Amino acid sequence: MTYVITGKEKRHIFDRHYQFCVGSGHAPLALRTDYVAQLKRVHEELGIERVRFHGIFDEDMKVVLHLKSYLPMPGMEKFRDVSFNQIGLAYDNVLSAGMRPLVELSFMPALFARNKKQLGFSYKASISPPKDYGEWEGFVKKFIRFLLDRYGKEEVEQWYFEVWNEPNIGTFFSGTQEDYFKLYAHTARAIKSVDRTLRVGGPATATNSWVKELVDYCRAHRVPIDFCSTHQYMGEPLGHDAGMMKGLVKAVCGGMKKIRKHPGGSINEGIRLMFEDSSETRDFPETLFSDNVKAVKEQAGGLPLFYTEWNAASCCGAPHNDTRKLAANAVKNILDVEGHLQGSSIWCFSDIFEESFLFPQEFSGNFGLLTIHGIRKPVYHAFALLRQVGDTRIEVQAEKNEIELGAFENEEGLQLLLYRLDLKCRRLPVKTAEIEILCDAPKRVTVQKIDEDHGNPLKLWQKMGSPMDMKPADAARIDEAASLAEEEQPYTYKDGRLHMTAVLGVNDVHLIKIYR
Repeated sequence: MTYVITGKEKRHIFDRHYQFCVGSGHAPLALRTDYVAQLKRVHEELGIERVRFHGIFDEDMKVVLHLKSYLPMPGMEKFRDVSFNQIGLAYDNVLSAGMRPLVELSFMPALFARNKKQLGFSYKASISPPKDYGEWEGFVKKFIRFLLDRYGKEEVEQWYFEVWNEPNIGTFFSGTQEDYFKLYAHTARAIKSVDRTLRVGGPATATNSWVKELVDYCRAHRVPIDFCSTHQYMGEPLGHDAGMMKGLVKAVCGGMKKIRKHPGGSINEGIRLMFEDSSETRDFPETLFSDNVKAVKEQAGGLPLFYTEWNAASCCGAPHNDTRKLAANAVKNILDVEGHLQGSSIWCFSDIFEESFLFPQEFSGNFGLLTIHGIRKPVYHAFALLRQVGDTRIEVQAEKNEIELGAFENEEGLQLLLYRLDLKCRRLPVKTAEIEILCDAPKRVTVQKIDEDHGNPLKLWQKMGSPMDMKPADAARIDEAASLAEEEQPYTYKDGRLHMTAVLGVNDVHLIKIYR
């Protein structure tokens, strides 16, 4: 395959939508010093501006306190306090890292819940709608006033407020679509009644769902909505909620059969037997994300569109989450969806993350760009490479090649990002791309690689014996050893034509820099 850049191609300003936000776990994690240190690194090295996490109103954030928690006797629930202090400490930490929060308004304080027994995840998030919407509205108003008082109007008006998380999935919301729309309406109106300039939106759904329905509902009922948000993981088709749940049930049943036959092992092994990475076991087009973004953009009816969660696998523990597959997947999708949305937020920035529990292994197949001790994974390096490219994107002729290319330009010269995504991580022969550029003779041509031997900390950890409890010094050594290096790229130059060859294995990523 050959790529030719003549200098006559169209150009546009590269939209770095992927720097809008990054995902995280749930709110109490933002109180940890190691979490804040990693968040600061992500901001400073990758340029990411916001962080989004679940559960600011959960019981472990001590927001709605009542005497019955301590004295479980009749009538004690009448004695209560509302305190946003823990949320304030979490947001203080976010701001100290140079970021802003993307405020996810979740979940329901247990005392307000219609059904207190409907809980999600190991941290027992209350996923029920409120029993009294007037009480909920008053609570939301009080929260917004708290933020304005603590951080000031000018700061908070830079934030976004997203109502709930994935209400179309029973794990996160026990109500119906109608229940969610009612919850959204009361929440949005409560926020706007305090400060009409604050930005509120939703539906924050899985599988690209409910966007058109929420927009239609808001316009029909004159409910404020400033943006739309939804989520996409590979293996999740457009709006296929029922199919997703059937697939999950089928996967769990299949996993149980494997568990019964297995002699046992680590928790991580058990998780991997239970939940498969559907991007590797089923056939999905590698353009699934960009195809769905384009469709949902139309459904948003002109409102700003944010993908507040996206990644390859939606299951933690997927073996290839720690490999360069996620690097190639990130580069492809970031470049493919550019221009079709206003912001995106990869899930998530760190393996300091828990939905079932906090995995103790350094490399557990969790979602993070960084491991629990801050080792940079290949996908982190992919974001770092993206930060190095120029602000001008050159519109190279798109072809259906195994090796794809994104071209960029700045004052230093040209940058070429090459990547070869294969979601199933098949063992395939290397492929070669020929690149020809009409240009003046370069001062220097370099390459940085993410492949089997570059930017691959998992391999180094395995060579160390895959220790369960890493010493910080050992983690730092692995991180340094797996750093990317700018090496000389062989090339020829004759008669105004620069020619070079790039050889990529499956899921490799190369950044070639051509210095003027």
